[in-house]
Amino acid sequence: MPQSSPDGRPPDMTCTARPKRRSRSILAASGLALAYGVIALAANVHLAQGAEARALAQDELPDPDGKPADMSKPVQVYVLLGQSNMLGAGKVKGEEGSLKFAVETKGLYPYLADDAGAWTTRNDVRNVRVMGSGTGGSRQFNNEFMTVTGGKLGPEYGIGHHLGHATDAPVMILKSCIGNRSLGWDLLPPGSERYEMNGKVYAGYKDSPDVWDKGAEPEPINWYAGMQYDGDVARAKKVLEDLDKYYPGAKEYEVAGFFWWQGDKDRYNDAHASKYEENLVRLIGQLRSDFDAPKAKFVIATLGQTKKGADGNEGKIIEAMLNVDGASGKHPDFKGSVATVYTHPLSKGGASNGHYGGNAETYMNVGEAMGSAMVELNDE
Repeated sequence: MPQSSPDGRPPDMTCTARPKRRSRSILAASGLALAYGVIALAANVHLAQGAEARALAQDELPDPDGKPADMSKPVQVYVLLGQSNMLGAGKVKGEEGSLKFAVETKGLYPYLADDAGAWTTRNDVRNVRVMGSGTGGSRQFNNEFMTVTGGKLGPEYGIGHHLGHATDAPVMILKSCIGNRSLGWDLLPPGSERYEMNGKVYAGYKDSPDVWDKGAEPEPINWYAGMQYDGDVARAKKVLEDLDKYYPGAKEYEVAGFFWWQGDKDRYNDAHASKYEENLVRLIGQLRSDFDAPKAKFVIATLGQTKKGADGNEGKIIEAMLNVDGASGKHPDFKGSVATVYTHPLSKGGASNGHYGGNAETYMNVGEAMGSAMVELNDE
């Protein structure tokens, strides 16, 4: 199956001195979008309020203080899952649309660079990324204290800086995902059953292939439903088994939360889009069970190109994501523990299938909103 290729360019550890800092409110895609967010807050619109506030109302973060975390406390682990946009395709170097341009020229994300223009480092947040296809082997791409490295970024910097600033304990951002994977097939969680739709039978967990004619005998292929789920979970667990390798000096950990940014591949399949909410609810429960973290918080990001009220498969997927937000009331058990970030106001253009044109601001804006949402959940 096709998969995203990681960027292999060497890291660029510095950027030129930055201009005067700007307020984090510049995250809004436009003045109109920001005004809408303020109006939504003032009007106390329930779910729209929560999602819009998380999308638009960001607090300014200070530069990291350079201090290590309190290592007497367990490492707070946050697992990042999804497909290629969680993996990350934002450009670090280049002109408009790159992270360097955003920091140097536009004064955005000032906590990422110090006054001399060097990328800052959070010595209280570990950035770890592993990747593999299906249940195959694992490749390590990141294992360092959080700083800008490599040629691409996902939402991890925004997430990590928010959590590091809000948490006294050591924090690990643990990303385990790969591109071109659907929740309805590749990432289908255990417990998912077969179902029928329009004369077809669709796979349940560990079934193969993904779909076959009703009444026919399925002919297995070299992939099964949930194979990527099993692999991503196993690779993340392997990191935690070797905790001291990935967070030197750490003795214990607890999985405090999950981040999910996915949905692109499911929008091309009517059945998968129709089942998205059911599958997402099961995913949340199964991840909590698999990591022995029943109280772990869960933050979801919508696809950036999709507006609320959209029709078709994208509409089904965004509706599912908004419905599982604990503030929606549709899933009472998720109140105070699941939040959805509406990312359309944060996207700088393009779409999920084109990785938002590689615009680093999209990835940073989404990451900041997701990190802020997790901090809010942790404070409840």
